[in-house]
Amino acid sequence: MRSVRRRIVFSLFFVFLFIGISVLAPSLVPNDPYAIQAFYRKGAPVMEFPFGTDKLGRCIFSRVLMGTRTSVFSALFVVMASMAAGTGLGLAAGFYGGMFDRLVMRICDVFLAFPQMVLAIAVTGLLGGNMVNAMIALGLTGWTSYARLARGLVMGIKKEAYISAARLSGDGALRIMAVHILPGIAGELIVNGSLQIGTVMIGFAGLSYLGLGVSAPEAEWGSMINEAMGYMQQAPWAVLAPGAALFVTVLVFQLLGDSLRDYFGVRREHYG
Repeated sequence: MRSVRRRIVFSLFFVFLFIGISVLAPSLVPNDPYAIQAFYRKGAPVMEFPFGTDKLGRCIFSRVLMGTRTSVFSALFVVMASMAAGTGLGLAAGFYGGMFDRLVMRICDVFLAFPQMVLAIAVTGLLGGNMVNAMIALGLTGWTSYARLARGLVMGIKKEAYISAARLSGDGALRIMAVHILPGIAGELIVNGSLQIGTVMIGFAGLSYLGLGVSAPEAEWGSMINEAMGYMQQAPWAVLAPGAALFVTVLVFQLLGDSLRDYFGVRREHYG
């Protein structure tokens, strides 16, 4: 248990570090991320430009820092919104059952019938390529996992003795779900959410790489990779820098999710 807690603290340190960088990015950038340096295009890394410059002479290091804000905040917002919507529907479906349960599960089946990225591409293609529409697309495809998970957990809990006792004491359905059921399933939902953050970030990067995410010249890791692919042989740092930033950030959130999953599993073994 102690080693699992150390892993959680280690992961949380880097998670909050990335969040701090996202918040303070405008103050941390050494150069204007949108300023064009006409005489130093595709420049190699130097002291003034630690990650070099792109084809327009923009500081890649500054753009990577600004991209942290776009990628991390957008992913956190989408995951929290998807978790709230999916958990609410899953709670209600599992608790009430019947026609409402079947309706919610059939809707989930429809969304799950399509690969998440394909459906996201279709939605952004219909709505138009920008960050808001990309967030909507990934949110529409992300709530189903929380709904199915919450519904399955509620189905196993709602017949427990303490739920029956809450009914007999006069608690209404909403209070039972919010006070007695939700705290018991929150751990699994948090683990799922922390693992989904990395997936959503990759989804954003993928949509931006396809030109369906942020609009130029906004700094975002996927769009930076897309812009730099055409001259990768002349300036490989223009691809490697945002790619490494995406890899490390996703890895940190995956480590956090794995650590939380181990923590809640160990806690259930010790106290369940």
